[in-house]
Amino acid sequence: MKHVLGQTVSFLSGAACLLVATSLGCSFANAQAILPKAPRATTVVPTVAVGPQYDTTHVYVAPEDFDRFVASLLATFGGTASKQGVFTVTPTPSSTMSQLVLTPVGTISVFGFKTPVPYPFGVERTGYLVTGMDAAITAARATGADVIVTPFDDPIGRDAIIQWPGGVNTQLYWHTTAPSYAPLQTIPENRVYLSADTASKFIRSFLDFSHGRIVSDNANAPGIEIGRAAESYRRIRIESMFGKITVLVTDGHLPYPYGREITGYEVPHLADTLAKAKEAGVAILVAPYEADRRSAAIVQFPGGYIAEIHSPEAAKK
Repeated sequence: MKHVLGQTVSFLSGAACLLVATSLGCSFANAQAILPKAPRATTVVPTVAVGPQYDTTHVYVAPEDFDRFVASLLATFGGTASKQGVFTVTPTPSSTMSQLVLTPVGTISVFGFKTPVPYPFGVERTGYLVTGMDAAITAARATGADVIVTPFDDPIGRDAIIQWPGGVNTQLYWHTTAPSYAPLQTIPENRVYLSADTASKFIRSFLDFSHGRIVSDNANAPGIEIGRAAESYRRIRIESMFGKITVLVTDGHLPYPYGREITGYEVPHLADTLAKAKEAGVAILVAPYEADRRSAAIVQFPGGYIAEIHSPEAAKK
């Protein structure tokens, strides 16, 4: 017998109501229910996104692992890396090695701090390029996010860190000289694990901020995706100009390494990519499995970075 993790809800585009399902099944009630209350924008929220190729996963590694980690990313996914440097990227004194890795399947900002990492840096999962910092901060606050690091200057622009409902931290950044990166071949997914208590609040806040849309909301997603093959859980996929987000709603009873992978990368052929990864010293933590029309695995790169890698199911045939 399958068990559904958490309360289930299904969003209706343009409607103020949702269909409610029980936590133990997938049948929907006929009654309508209002979403849990969350801050809503009281004014028109501007579009501040630039494009998914400018949205970077933030990875912190020890300085001694830095070069090996960057090399393993390039060997696995291809692409190029910017010139490595040492900078202060926080509003308080600090020093970090920094390098931008541009792959066809996603952009990664790598940090190797030579000093202790000032709080709350190190737990922000993603950096989003915005068209203007002031407008982005106003939009974030209006849509329910908390500004936990107010804007500050860095060597090439301005930065801030916001926190969405549910405790998800995101960096916002703006460059004095606008960057120009090639479009991605495939857009990575930001993988966000949330409880049933906060998922709806996070989704509403992020959709308001990003002007995104819900692509799918599966109340009975296969539990193999979170290491619990005999069960099911709720999975929501969102797309916007900031890229893709997959929200995994669970009770938090997750076997390792589920919940540690903050980004999922789509590649043309999973087996080929995993072969390259293993040659580059990448460990396979979760062997390939099939679910939701994709083949997927979870890997750990030198330096400790854990990621999901997947390919369309048809690619393996």
